[in-house]
Amino acid sequence: MIRNVLSIAGSDPSGGAGIQADLKAFSARGTYGMAVLTALTAQNTQGVTGVHTVPAGFVADQIRAIFADVRVDAVKIGMIANAEIAETVADMLRPYRDTLPIVLDPVMMAKGGSPLLAPDAIDAVTRKLMPVASLVTPNLPEAAALLGETTATTREEMAGQAERLKMLGPRAVLVKGGHLDGDDSPDVLAAAGGLHWFEGRRVETKNTHGTGCTLSSAIAAELAKGAAPLEAVSIAKAYLAGAIAAADTLTVGSGHGPVQHFYELWKS
Repeated sequence: MIRNVLSIAGSDPSGGAGIQADLKAFSARGTYGMAVLTALTAQNTQGVTGVHTVPAGFVADQIRAIFADVRVDAVKIGMIANAEIAETVADMLRPYRDTLPIVLDPVMMAKGGSPLLAPDAIDAVTRKLMPVASLVTPNLPEAAALLGETTATTREEMAGQAERLKMLGPRAVLVKGGHLDGDDSPDVLAAAGGLHWFEGRRVETKNTHGTGCTLSSAIAAELAKGAAPLEAVSIAKAYLAGAIAAADTLTVGSGHGPVQHFYELWKS
């Protein structure tokens, strides 16, 4: 049976991140993708020039319509934009917390540095959305912002922040170490079984737009197919590594281009 995965996130018209990246990752991982939009953005590979948020009530209407008709096997949450949408999404998904994998990627900043989450929304994400999530996937700046701490610069600090984030309610937390200095890009998973490290070598390319969206969506797809969190993260990281390695086979824009979601299917 083909699994159905729902993304609740913002739109990237250039196709590299947001809803568009989520749908590509769902498809590449062999699942059927659906989308609830929280925001429209004006952006390309060079940056974000505008954001138009969807009214929270209409976000709720979209979610309600999907669950009223379609079997949902997993949910991925990306760009939330503001506190009202964060609280609305949390309220809509809370009844499914114990029966449905829910992956939260707390998107706060675009690749070029533009803010994608209102400052007052961080508290709503922490208090409302994180306790609903099965797995949260912050990068180092996002993990620090959620905790009100400085950004981790060592593995020990990463591990500590992952454990403290887990204490806020989610069943598991994957802190991504791509912002660390050095040739390696390690991630750490804090779950019921303790800490687990995922090692990875950094790929030399500027085309990394949408990596966070892609990873969290791939994890959601694997969870929908029945994988345990540790297995889902491992498979998704291997998939993302291949997508980054093949990113330079695409020619999309002059800034931070997208990864190659379909590197296993397409011939360059």
